[in-house]
Amino acid sequence: MEIIHFSAECYPVAKVGGLGDVVGALPKYQNKLGHVAKVVMPAYNTKFLFENEFEVVYDGWVRLGYNNLPVRIFREKTNKLGFDLFLVHIAGLLDRDKVYGYDDDTERFIAYQIASLDWIAQWEHKPDVIHCHDHHTGLIPFMVANSHKYSHLSYVPTVLTIHNGQYQGQFGWDKLHYLPAYDLRNSSKLDWASAINPLASAIKCAWRVTTVSQSYLDEISHKANGLESLLAQERGKSVGILNGIDNEVWNPQKDAMLTKGFNNRTVESGKKANKDQLCEIFNLDKSKPLFTFIGRLVGEKGADLLPDIFHNALYQSDGELNILVLGSGDTHVEDRLNDITNHYPGKYNAYIGYNETLSHQIYAGADFLLMPSRVEPCGLNQMYALRYGTIPIVRRIGGLKDTVIDIGDGGFGICHDQTSVWDVGDAIGRAYHLYQDQKRMKEIKKFIMGIDHSWDSAAQQYINLYQM
Repeated sequence: MEIIHFSAECYPVAKVGGLGDVVGALPKYQNKLGHVAKVVMPAYNTKFLFENEFEVVYDGWVRLGYNNLPVRIFREKTNKLGFDLFLVHIAGLLDRDKVYGYDDDTERFIAYQIASLDWIAQWEHKPDVIHCHDHHTGLIPFMVANSHKYSHLSYVPTVLTIHNGQYQGQFGWDKLHYLPAYDLRNSSKLDWASAINPLASAIKCAWRVTTVSQSYLDEISHKANGLESLLAQERGKSVGILNGIDNEVWNPQKDAMLTKGFNNRTVESGKKANKDQLCEIFNLDKSKPLFTFIGRLVGEKGADLLPDIFHNALYQSDGELNILVLGSGDTHVEDRLNDITNHYPGKYNAYIGYNETLSHQIYAGADFLLMPSRVEPCGLNQMYALRYGTIPIVRRIGGLKDTVIDIGDGGFGICHDQTSVWDVGDAIGRAYHLYQDQKRMKEIKKFIMGIDHSWDSAAQQYINLYQM
């Protein structure tokens, strides 16, 4: 079976969040199952583009409204990611330093989708499945099914995976002329709330819709930024498939980014070595429990509450714990998190920015990982933490609810019900008391490192879905 994944992100080519991790791993595991999975994404100005070898597989033009733009598609020559990677280059449009955040993002991603389909339409064969990820690729199911020039692809099954339904990519009908010609009687398949909504269109047009956890599928039927009724209507073709993690990338025994590798038999000495190194770098006390947060500093992650949560925790514990933050996002939150260092030197520190190596080191050296999310469709950080013997402290929502069981319920994590300063503070207090019982901590760390959240099972579930 040949599967073509379309995505705006793919680790390690370009990553903003969990979408990149998923698309960087799922195709590799599908190939291991004997299938041919490929990824087609925009060519951004990232290190990966300049540090690897590519060959040109397509030269052409893409029509975007009244403009014709030159397109070149590159293939990574060595298959170093475990699958064929194709990058769509459109000079002046896609070749930017960032993935998102430009005023012309609508034009950028429409052009990428059209150029990709133009290329595939010229193949002598048809792929077995087209798999689209989030709204940046959400117009593909509509165009495959309705655009005149892709009519010979209309019987290729399309699958949409919703990684985060809050972002939908909607734009005005004044930009309809960007899309290839279609029967205008089918315009309702593009429309939602009097705008062209790529995510809504993909939900309507894709043969199957998936979410990245079962709980998130249940949640977005009631809270989906205006798409609740549509998702309820299309529930019959929808399924939740929990994401996995790439155990080759996230392997504490072989992780070259760590101070010392370890497995579940050597977890105590391994985590101690990594914690000692972190505490030395960030001026923290290695004898105290280390609480961490890794992620985007945005409201969805509950990051706006972190400064108050940390102030309270450090004050109430009389400084008997350490806190280390890695992340970036809202500048006001960044400033407040930086300011805490002045109030609690030697007990708190923050690294504002993105640092993949440091994230691995924190997972390996931390005792606890905080995830007080308001929205968490799946969550991968808690799975990375478990793999590295770090106990997650999570809100019961989305994929967090599906992957972390509270110690009070015979489980291995600390769970709370609300994203609030009080609820998270209470969870930190429970974790602090757990830390005092080092025998139980050791048992939990060894147990959680053995939990299997690899992509093997999820990859097979997607294959089963395709075969429907």
